[in-house]
Amino acid sequence: MDVKRMVVKVGTATITEQSGKISRELLEKITSQIVDARARGIDVALVSSGAIQVGMRKLGLARRPDDIEILQAVAAVGQGILMHMYTDIFAGSGTNVGQVLLTRYGLNRRQQYLNVRHTLEKLFEMDVVPIINENDTVATEEITFGDNDMLAALVASLVGADLLVLLTDTSGLFTEDPRKNGNAKLVKRVTCVTAEIEGFSGDAGDRGLGGMSSKVQAARIASAAGVNTIIADGRVQTIIMDIVNGKAPGTFFHSTGNVASMKHWIGYARISSGRLTIDAGAVDALLNKGKSLLPVGVLEVEGDFDVGDCVEIADPEGKVIARGLSSYSALEARRVLGLRTDQIIDALGEAGEEIIHRDELTLLE
Repeated sequence: MDVKRMVVKVGTATITEQSGKISRELLEKITSQIVDARARGIDVALVSSGAIQVGMRKLGLARRPDDIEILQAVAAVGQGILMHMYTDIFAGSGTNVGQVLLTRYGLNRRQQYLNVRHTLEKLFEMDVVPIINENDTVATEEITFGDNDMLAALVASLVGADLLVLLTDTSGLFTEDPRKNGNAKLVKRVTCVTAEIEGFSGDAGDRGLGGMSSKVQAARIASAAGVNTIIADGRVQTIIMDIVNGKAPGTFFHSTGNVASMKHWIGYARISSGRLTIDAGAVDALLNKGKSLLPVGVLEVEGDFDVGDCVEIADPEGKVIARGLSSYSALEARRVLGLRTDQIIDALGEAGEEIIHRDELTLLE
């Protein structure tokens, strides 16, 4: 596999001992492989979970808090400790690291999104390994990534990676949970994330927030940006270098497209402020004819959004099929829904336009 740039995501369960303590030995195994990959000329960004687990351990908490403010405080304690561990371990090989803490809100604005890209590119140029995590101390339930699998997929798209590696505590995606069914089979290759593939994924463990389901969705998001994804067992001592050397551990997700950066940002990085439900004719126009969304095809407007905000587009059954930037506010959209373009001037006092132009619309299937 010809890889020039990769993003490696490490889950909490992958670097945690049975006792709940973050294992320095496991961190060393992963970081040493990143050093080896960089020696091959590969840029590597590391997305690491674990800050909350470290904070819990430091504060003597037996279980993950449910209260968001307590979680933020625990993350504040743990993030510095975790970063110090990474800095110290990488320093043993003379490798410099840089901490990058991101929030969904920060990537929601195009200029900030590009600023993050420029910073990561500069870190690569300076021969620094970016270590990335969600900024849990300021993220809230409404603006969180949900898990670092999603964050890793967005970072892979952001930096134009060739490969996203999601390390977990199982060998990959199985047809069933192998911990419950010994006859479960490993899915070696996925060319398209279908409903069947999504059905194979399960729930998260006690220590992590993201389970196999979030990894499959992350693979789907990365795939749309032209990034191949591998889900593999991070406990295997040589797993990263096995991948670099062309072996085929875990589950390999083929990239399915190459959505332009702007459209990928609209489809997956922006926070949605509302939803438009459209009729069957509009669904066909978007999915099969590459058309813009016109007000005449809109059945229902939900939410409170302004011009330029991102909204979801759902079919009559409620399935979200696209996301796009609205040319109308929610108030205006409600006034023109179902109207032909020539009727809009009577409703708004000005000529009508597409409610979402195709250049600012991203299909999700």
